[in-house]
Amino acid sequence: MQDQQYRILVINPGSTSTKIGIFDSETAILEKTIRHETAEIDQFEKIIDQYQFRKKTILEALDEEGMNVSKLDAVCGRGGLLRPIEGGTYSVNDAMLKDLRQGYSGQHASNLGGIIAYEIAQGLNIPSFIVDPVVVDELSDTARVSGFSLIERKSIFHALNQKAVARRVAKEIGKPYSESTFIVTHMGGGITVGVHHNGRVIDVNNGLHGDGPFSPERAGTVPAGDLVELCFSGDYYRDEIMKMLVGQGGLVGYLGTNDAVKVEQMIQNGDKKAKQVYDAMAYQVAKEIGAASAVVKGKADAIILTGGLAYGKEFVGLISERVDWIADVIVQPGENELQALAEGALRVLKNEETAKVYSAQ
Repeated sequence: MQDQQYRILVINPGSTSTKIGIFDSETAILEKTIRHETAEIDQFEKIIDQYQFRKKTILEALDEEGMNVSKLDAVCGRGGLLRPIEGGTYSVNDAMLKDLRQGYSGQHASNLGGIIAYEIAQGLNIPSFIVDPVVVDELSDTARVSGFSLIERKSIFHALNQKAVARRVAKEIGKPYSESTFIVTHMGGGITVGVHHNGRVIDVNNGLHGDGPFSPERAGTVPAGDLVELCFSGDYYRDEIMKMLVGQGGLVGYLGTNDAVKVEQMIQNGDKKAKQVYDAMAYQVAKEIGAASAVVKGKADAIILTGGLAYGKEFVGLISERVDWIADVIVQPGENELQALAEGALRVLKNEETAKVYSAQ
């Protein structure tokens, strides 16, 4: 008997584009990126004001592709900057919509995902979900201690992709995710290294605001004393410092580009500085993986490398040769966010999981 197929619309809003997909269970039958002109976006004072405009462009794009929305079984949006929550698939409810609209933890285009999913689903009388937003927080109490009593370590990472690849690898090795231990490294514009133990990410670096290895766009951990001196030097405004740390840090700061392919070309052309910086980025990633392995006393089922940088064989090789003594290194390149959203909704539709309830408490 063939398993029942579920048709799911997934929505991933970015700053200047909206990625959408239609999945028949695990199989993508449509993936499309809707580009938004700057003039279209700039007409809205706040990000949250864009949701009707974006909803309209999504429905028009589906209509152009000949997709009948009445055949949908669920709509799943990218989770936004909500209150810290444990991982999983959440039904979109009033409390969530309120926090997304207010931008409880900040304004970001991803906040639109749950709102648009709810709006479309409500008109069709079908469920709407979000899956593993960046604010997933499953840190152990020990991992929260920073060493500076006025600052607690925060969990902000690539939860959607990290959780998705961890579940896939668990399935491949024939072990439930809830009983597995992985060190998952997402390597994109930011780099996060998460310790997945028995279905929870018990430690992870804050890939947004200065923690862990440097990346194509972010500075990562920098010497605190020197940073304080720079901040109070009188040479920079607060926003300038933040941009240098996030957006203009890492490869951008050293080499003027966030494109790893260009950096590899620079290296092939004999650029010694490019090679030193690129090797240092791999070196710092490997160090972070080594530190993460100490959390689970070196007992990991696998080390997983994912994200856009995982396509780079040389970069992956530089990391693997330093960490493969800990556990087997499994490479799952790309972000696959639309697939991850569809898989999260599907687990609920197939009653493999129960949708979690978001609370403002």
